[in-house]
Amino acid sequence: MLRWAIIFAVIALIAALLGFGGIAGLSAEFAKILLIVAVALVVLGLIFGRGGRRVP
Repeated sequence: MLRWAIIFAVIALIAALLGFGGIAGLSAEFAKILLIVAVALVVLGLIFGRGGRRVP
């Protein structure tokens, strides 16, 4: 998911440089949403991830 956020950010940068404001804004929003979701999944994975289940 982080890969897709980076791809959309690059698309937004290229579109902004070429003057396509609508596409740049939309791609930037997608990148922001995907980045937030990816960070949330990483944090949840760290909190609820595989803990040290010890077998006696």
